[in-house]
Amino acid sequence: MSAVAEPSVAHAPPRRPLGARLADFASRSWQAILLAVPYLWLLVFFLAPFLIVVKISLALSEIALPPYTSLWQWTEDGALSIQLYFQNYAYLIDDTLYLNGYLNALKIAAISTALCLLVGYPIAYGIARSAPTTRNILLLLVILPFWTSFLLRIYAWMGILNKQGLINNVLIFFGVIDQPIEMMNTDFAVYLGIVYSYLPFMVLPLYVTLEKMDPSLWEAAMDLGSRRWQVFVDVTLPLSVPGIIAGGLLVFIPATGEYVIPALLGNPSSPMIGRVLFDEFYSNRDWPVASAVAVVLLILLVVPILMFQHYQMRQAEEGK
Repeated sequence: MSAVAEPSVAHAPPRRPLGARLADFASRSWQAILLAVPYLWLLVFFLAPFLIVVKISLALSEIALPPYTSLWQWTEDGALSIQLYFQNYAYLIDDTLYLNGYLNALKIAAISTALCLLVGYPIAYGIARSAPTTRNILLLLVILPFWTSFLLRIYAWMGILNKQGLINNVLIFFGVIDQPIEMMNTDFAVYLGIVYSYLPFMVLPLYVTLEKMDPSLWEAAMDLGSRRWQVFVDVTLPLSVPGIIAGGLLVFIPATGEYVIPALLGNPSSPMIGRVLFDEFYSNRDWPVASAVAVVLLILLVVPILMFQHYQMRQAEEGK
């Protein structure tokens, strides 16, 4: 007698209590809100202004309010006419003023970033290796200049660097020089102002990276026969590369578009692109060309960010 198998009946999973489902819904809603806030911030304060600047860069300058033409208008027969003008970007290539401004800004920003790294790395390393009781005090000293107005600090450097300033008076008093040294309105003054102003942006990311390092790695390297400088080159420096890149971006990006420091301390005959951008907006009243300058500058600054993100993704994939 053959046995007949009874058909299996699929049982539906029990429904969760209403309170648990409401709690899950509330949790997902809060997560969505928290994720939407930064995207909304970028949309309102970055993407929307950027699109407005792009729109102005594709217009023509005219004596009106606003001082540029409209990109679209309705014709008499009711059709929508859109006119885009790209000669503003071509004008940036034809006039050497803008090319020199970009190159000068990139050069000064790159050298200033390297100087900030040379000065800031020992400071961050010393703070990370200091005792916990003094570490907060040292960090406070690094952040302390931010408590004073940025413009006031630059004006103070103008008083220090001019011919009757503190440096020249001290050098003349000790007989080191006979005549005052011309330091104002030079690239040296711009480098000094940028390094002084942006040094904390290099120190803090480096400190965070160095402070997280495991001291046992240094002890293990020294137990294997490495000297202190070898431990630094083989262990400390490679592990601090993320902090170096983060600090370099925090210095390089704002330094490239810096206006106040070059305007007050720099040479007017070789302006950085920030000064050129300001003159186009407020002196020449050529908003379309100024907007084109800003768009190209933003593209130049986005490239390092994309490179850094690519580096982080590659490091994350290698760590898996």
